[in-house]
Amino acid sequence: MAYLKVGEENNTDIAIYYEDRGTGKPVVLVHGWPLSGASWERQSAALLAAGYRVITYDRRGFGRSTQPSTGYDYDTLARDTFELIEALDLHDTTLVGFSMGGGEVARYFGKYNHSGRVTKAVFMSAIPPALRHSGDNPEGIDPAVFEGIKRGIEADRFDFLDAFLKNFYNKKLVGGTDISDAAIHASFNIASASSYHAFLNCVDAWLEDFRGDIAQIKVPTLVIHGDSDQILPIDATGKRIAALIPGAQLHVVAGGPHGLNWTHATEVNKALLAFLK
Repeated sequence: MAYLKVGEENNTDIAIYYEDRGTGKPVVLVHGWPLSGASWERQSAALLAAGYRVITYDRRGFGRSTQPSTGYDYDTLARDTFELIEALDLHDTTLVGFSMGGGEVARYFGKYNHSGRVTKAVFMSAIPPALRHSGDNPEGIDPAVFEGIKRGIEADRFDFLDAFLKNFYNKKLVGGTDISDAAIHASFNIASASSYHAFLNCVDAWLEDFRGDIAQIKVPTLVIHGDSDQILPIDATGKRIAALIPGAQLHVVAGGPHGLNWTHATEVNKALLAFLK
């Protein structure tokens, strides 16, 4: 097990847990909320088999990382990503963000890729470009929706999580065809182990605007999104990301839910590996 110190709180280290496996060109995988780096197991296996160096890490507050009370904004979260890439001295790197992890990818390019270490970007079921509804962002969502999410978490985050994961994987739509109850239970266990503070406060970060960050992306980019995503509908997110990045590839997974990296892993991995080549 490996840890990287990224800060301190009350004289206690804030450290993120990471795994660094394989050889070849590096691929850094940034997980979604409220899971951990373990959620990438189907992509990690495919990437390792194809000869890539695969780095996964747990966002602060989640998985095996430290659970501080601070740092659940995207400037800090992307800084953690930057610190890991710098510490491992990665070059010619592909940065892949799933769901909330897409925010780290966007903000990394907006603020931290001065050295040019990251040369490809992948947004998978990702949260950018901007979720908050406003006069200049009519495609966004009423912030009251997110206040409702926070109230649900505050009332009983485990009951909230149970319903959330069914929508995450479209369990009501696909039944047991694309994901088992056991796999959803595994996700529930991973998410339940997160810090309550991180679980709740990351919701505010979802409303950050990434359009300025995305404008800084000048590298080959792949957007993978399911057209049945109930968490982050493709019209408000994936299609807009692809439209904002010149030359970006958009791969739409027919019938794909939010958690398509598990339910449609074969198709997702094929698209990812083709892009990397």
